[in-house]
Amino acid sequence: MDKPTPKYLNQQAGPLPAYRAMIADGTLSPDPAQAAVAERLHDLWERLRGYDPHPHVPDGHGFLSRLMKRRHSEEYVPTGLYLVGEVGRGKSMLMDLFYDTADVARKQRIHFHKFMQGVHAQVHAWKKEHPATTDPIPPLADKIAADSALLCFDEFQVNDIVDAMILGRLFQALFDRGVVMVTTSNTAPDDLFKGKPGRDAFLPFIALIKQRLELLVMASARDYRRERLRGLRTWHVPADAMSARALDEAFAQLSCGTIPRPVTLTVMGRALVVPVAADGVARFDFDRLCNTALGAGDYLAIATHFHTVVLDGIPRLSPDNYDQARRFIVLVDTLYDQRVKLIASADAAPDQLYERGENAKMFERTASRLDEMQSEDWLALPHLA
Repeated sequence: MDKPTPKYLNQQAGPLPAYRAMIADGTLSPDPAQAAVAERLHDLWERLRGYDPHPHVPDGHGFLSRLMKRRHSEEYVPTGLYLVGEVGRGKSMLMDLFYDTADVARKQRIHFHKFMQGVHAQVHAWKKEHPATTDPIPPLADKIAADSALLCFDEFQVNDIVDAMILGRLFQALFDRGVVMVTTSNTAPDDLFKGKPGRDAFLPFIALIKQRLELLVMASARDYRRERLRGLRTWHVPADAMSARALDEAFAQLSCGTIPRPVTLTVMGRALVVPVAADGVARFDFDRLCNTALGAGDYLAIATHFHTVVLDGIPRLSPDNYDQARRFIVLVDTLYDQRVKLIASADAAPDQLYERGENAKMFERTASRLDEMQSEDWLALPHLA
């Protein structure tokens, strides 16, 4: 869904006026479901203006109740919001509009998968440094709360039993320290970790989420992400200046003009820097992805974190640059398996990229997948994060 550009962002006005301005100038189309969510986010924005609790006082309700007495003495204030809806409805755009305008000095917006990677790394480091200490959660919560009074999570999901066991106590500790949370998810709280072994032990966490975060359901019937992809040319030949401009335009369209920033992913303890990323779209040149020491784990991290990859400058492939070709084959297979959308420029059409020499036959499957990934049916498939 379309995201705000800086001209709309104003900490003094908040997310709702910015959202309405985007409607007024045609950047967004009117959407009652989005408007309702924008109003709820604005209400929380208003209540949190200047919010900065001492991170070590274990009474989150006290912080929020004192905050409320300043503005709405009789009204209950949730510890945050849980925004759920189908893919492409604008959840991330609205949360980012809230986050960018939030008048909170200590705040962080982070993809939930990356947050959990950091949690595991810090838990591991704590246990290594304090082998006699069995509980790393309180010091971890202290550190997180010291850095952020407001946490905004994108794509909240729980698929791992280890995550499930950590989250209940960690979130309770963060709430106790006054941390406010806003999160987007494709999954309702009652469906988290559904059908997974050990879910019974996860149910108290679900109850905590429902108690402390207000549930907002975005019931928009429009899939804006799919609409942006419809009719978009995805393979540009040759990889020249004109194609580069076309990829610039595609990136801007798919990321809704959001200012791109580098993103760092953690892969088996290593940092993988994505140089250009915005709103679930990553951009690379071919050499960075396929002419460096990257492998299947790196490509999987990219494919699960981003719904679209924009790739510049795919060269003709042959036995002369087979290492690059081999990595490209693994990359395409990974993007295909995760249903990541690929927008690329290349020196040839897919079936002409690797025409001669050893392993040319092997590339036929890759070329077939690249052709399929340009089809309307493929572009309509949901991303498997």
